[in-house]
Amino acid sequence: MSQEFLFNEYQIIGILQARDKAVQKRVQSIASNTLLNASEDDLVLALVEEFLVNIPVIKDEEIYIAYAGEVQVDEDSFHVPGNKTVIAVPYEGDTELFRVQPQTYTLNPPRGEIARDEILLTYVRTDQDAEAIKREYQETVNSIKQYLSSLAQTVSQFNSQLEGHVRSQLKARKDRLLADAGMRAAIGLPMKRREGMPVTYAVPVIRRTPKIEEIKVGDAFKPEPALSKEDYEEIVRIMKNMVQVMELSPHAFQNMGEEDLRFHFLVQLNGAFKGNATGETFNFQGKTDILIRVNGKNVFVAECKFWKGEKALLGSIDQLLSYLSWRDTKAAMLVFNRNADFTAVLAKIAEIVKTHPHYKRDLGKSDESTFRYTFVQPNDINREITLSLLAFDVPIASPGTKATGD
Repeated sequence: MSQEFLFNEYQIIGILQARDKAVQKRVQSIASNTLLNASEDDLVLALVEEFLVNIPVIKDEEIYIAYAGEVQVDEDSFHVPGNKTVIAVPYEGDTELFRVQPQTYTLNPPRGEIARDEILLTYVRTDQDAEAIKREYQETVNSIKQYLSSLAQTVSQFNSQLEGHVRSQLKARKDRLLADAGMRAAIGLPMKRREGMPVTYAVPVIRRTPKIEEIKVGDAFKPEPALSKEDYEEIVRIMKNMVQVMELSPHAFQNMGEEDLRFHFLVQLNGAFKGNATGETFNFQGKTDILIRVNGKNVFVAECKFWKGEKALLGSIDQLLSYLSWRDTKAAMLVFNRNADFTAVLAKIAEIVKTHPHYKRDLGKSDESTFRYTFVQPNDINREITLSLLAFDVPIASPGTKATGD
């Protein structure tokens, strides 16, 4: 291929409009069972990766001379000896964008040969002026960078809005599929906040993404109960407030073990929420659980554990995951630190949790000691669990006493 004008074939606005329509078409092409069963976040990330406009970036440190040799140059109907130099300019990004004209451009765009991972700049001269070649290729590279920068300004808004656009398209189609089938994505839970109840213990607080084709789903979609995001956040907030009370009244809690501490959390949660039948939403199962059950299955589980090191933490996560079986389940783990450097414990938690085989993604921290993660069900990678891990310092027992249940 010979030298050609770069950035001179298509218009960037037309390219973005076409890509926007392609997103909609792609969402419609996803198999309905995949759309209903697969993790929405996985689908969003896969589509964003597929349609993100990846502006090329010039690799200045890798520019090299691809060819240098003698040639015959036509000059006034005569052939005179000359030299040909080809400079390769490596890049990363979408090759086709070198053919796209930005909104800001000149009438004399740079020239070059578009290759797969590099732009080839060819210079033929009849003298030996290497400095002149250097000046020319540097001017061309700078011009290419200016065009890419102009493209990036237009593309940045599209890229920044792409995730929201993809998610809304997926949700719209999912809602239509559910409506056609007479189903809802989540049945909802028979729980509500108790009216007239004060907020107990209110203490003032002074990019590799899987491709869609690789996302495997099993049986046909069935709607399942789910805890609302609002109720889940309220549960976490009540738990955090309870710990703040412990910090303000250390002597009342310093001799308590896991089971006793768990009971205090249970009381406060049932003081804020109630079920339709028994009046109690949260209950015990086994030795250390606080949970919500619907139709015989758990949709929320909280574990209360003292910090006993890496192995114990990973084992507690295994135990928690084994309790949860429905889609979009939410959970919490309270890790109480006693007799250990709390700062060091927080650092270890952040490092250890991500080594668990069913860890999927980090959802960020709401504060220094509250972590939020997505895990997958051990027997179904498309069933996700939202896990809030709350770590707290608890009062140290007095000398000569022993914490019960510890």
